[in-house]
Amino acid sequence: MNKKVKILSTGHYVPPKVLTNFDLEKMVDTSDEWITTRTGIKERRIVEPNISSSDIAAEAARNCLNKVNIDINEIDTIIVATITPDMFFPSTACIVHKKLGGKNEPAAFDISAACSGFIYGLTLAEGLIRNGKSKNLLLIAADVLSKFTNWKDRNTCVLFGDGAGAMLLSATDDEEDAILSTYLGADGNYDELLYIPAGGSKMPATIETVEKSLHTIFMSGKEVFKVAVTKMVEAANKACELAGITTGQIDLLIPHQANLRIITAVGDRLGIPQDKVFVNVDKYGNMSAATVIVGLDQAISNGRVKKGSIVELVAFGGGFTWGATVIKL
Repeated sequence: MNKKVKILSTGHYVPPKVLTNFDLEKMVDTSDEWITTRTGIKERRIVEPNISSSDIAAEAARNCLNKVNIDINEIDTIIVATITPDMFFPSTACIVHKKLGGKNEPAAFDISAACSGFIYGLTLAEGLIRNGKSKNLLLIAADVLSKFTNWKDRNTCVLFGDGAGAMLLSATDDEEDAILSTYLGADGNYDELLYIPAGGSKMPATIETVEKSLHTIFMSGKEVFKVAVTKMVEAANKACELAGITTGQIDLLIPHQANLRIITAVGDRLGIPQDKVFVNVDKYGNMSAATVIVGLDQAISNGRVKKGSIVELVAFGGGFTWGATVIKL
């Protein structure tokens, strides 16, 4: 009991296919200038038709595990944060275990918290490890939002991309904690401002739901923007308070990559200089739960953060859900 949490490795995967703003100009009534001005996005990655969330999740997991030469059979827990699962059941986590060639019998399950999914998953992971329920835990965030995007709706189709990220966490007795704090929140009263109406038990698939594109993302952009900035700032501040630090001690802030305006506003309100705010939304768009872990892995790979750096991840998504975590590498 009361184990400490160590981050052993991170990894990510984005599909090779690039969809640029100029490509979108040929699909809907939009322009590169319109998209860039309002979102900061220039391009995004899109999976091929035969690729699912479990495929990109497995690729991110391999990238993560290979960095530290750990085999899937050494993992005792797999958590996948996704809102685009391969199917209702079995879980994407179980399918990933199979695709990685697992022969052991780990705990494996999915969680659904939209774009906040990775931070929700990290909070669960922390609890399992600290309480001695897991020794080596693989946390993955993976979404293929391109398959749930209405490519005729110019207001939403420009925003989303596909990607996956992974983190390997382990229990340790003799090292400093990697996770300094986590903070989560939600408010279900905003449920219909950002959602996919059909496909669940409330509205199963019919010819009518398909014809009306009810299996794709609906979003009230202005309302989402307002709440997103407020709640991300609140979550980031509370996570810092729980960690016993100030925002001035953060070496890098990695916000959910939904929109450059949101990212800039969050950094400004927290008093964090923009050179300490991670941005890759221009290249990948909104990859849902994967954005913060992909960002962290890229920041580690390119040397923006090093051993001893204090990093804060903060996210906001449908539900509404939000959360933040402060980690020390």
